[in-house]
Amino acid sequence: MATYKDFELAVALLSGGTNTVIYDDVGLPSIMVRFDKKLISELIDGGSNGPHPAFLVEGVEVPAFYCSKYQNIVYKGRAYSLPLQDPAAGYIDASDKGSAPSNGVSFDNSKIWCEAKGSGWHLLTNAEWAAIALWCRKNGFMPRGNNNYGKDISAGWEHGIETYDRGDPYKTYRVATGSGPVGWSHDGTPAGIWDLNGNVWEWVGGYRTVDGEIQIIPDNIAAKQIEQTSASSRWKAILPDGSLVEPGTPGTLKWDFLTKPSGSSGFQFQLVTTITNRPDDDLPYGSNSFAALTAASGVTVPEILKSLALFPADSGDHGGDYIFMRNRGERLGYRGGNWSDGADAGVFYLNGHTSRSYVDDILGFRSAYIPGI
Repeated sequence: MATYKDFELAVALLSGGTNTVIYDDVGLPSIMVRFDKKLISELIDGGSNGPHPAFLVEGVEVPAFYCSKYQNIVYKGRAYSLPLQDPAAGYIDASDKGSAPSNGVSFDNSKIWCEAKGSGWHLLTNAEWAAIALWCRKNGFMPRGNNNYGKDISAGWEHGIETYDRGDPYKTYRVATGSGPVGWSHDGTPAGIWDLNGNVWEWVGGYRTVDGEIQIIPDNIAAKQIEQTSASSRWKAILPDGSLVEPGTPGTLKWDFLTKPSGSSGFQFQLVTTITNRPDDDLPYGSNSFAALTAASGVTVPEILKSLALFPADSGDHGGDYIFMRNRGERLGYRGGNWSDGADAGVFYLNGHTSRSYVDDILGFRSAYIPGI
């Protein structure tokens, strides 16, 4: 009879040793991909020689983080990375919600399910996602995925196994985790991280905006199971020189529309230090090609925004990916896109226009792990 040891050996052999099985505090497995420490200069041309923020936890360098190979499911109140599953999105079975206050896949519940696994486990942070995205671009491989109803928009012959039926016999929606071809992994090999482009959006920790002001939890401290509530003192705003300051400090970096919008359409926006075009209600949202983001005249873009994949590091192609925002109220972030986003989806795709309580069948998450923090 096969054992967990056989399972571990198979995972290691099939991945060339880069994938590993990590067990949580109740002894159940997740398949994880080790992502080793990178310098900013290794990910961004002309970048500094310090470690990328994903590898700093309260000022201490970590050698690697482990990313879920697959978008997560939830089982008995804990998140798991396993192949050929329907990823958790929308509402899960109420019997699996554990200590979460509801069974909706909101930001806060996703964080609870990841952290319930034990020490070192956390919701994948924006810093960690950014490190992977920048690595993909630097290495010349932008992963494809389920962004066109079960297929990839640029490669219609690539498809996954349907797991979620909305009643339309002519369309495929969610597909099973890892069921697409190797072009759907972050490095184009069986050892990679699957479904970072499409299928379901993924909540990320450590990034938000409040009334348009960009706020982060510095470095990768968000991996430490710290409070990320709306009132948390951990959130910091960013000055154009890259300094981190208290939210609300004058002159911090913000998203603002180019002109004052109205209605429910998407409008272009830019990086500013003073907001002048906030809409009168929550209907308008910002919609911009990530590669075409600009800063207002006289506004410097610090390296920290580029290293966190919140602003393009150069003027080159970023896969056609998009970025969305609202500059009213608190807005959390999720990345990657969903099954219907087409060419907009990808590793640089960032949606920052909904609240932390938002729940939708197009929105899921994945856990990550750093031992010893």
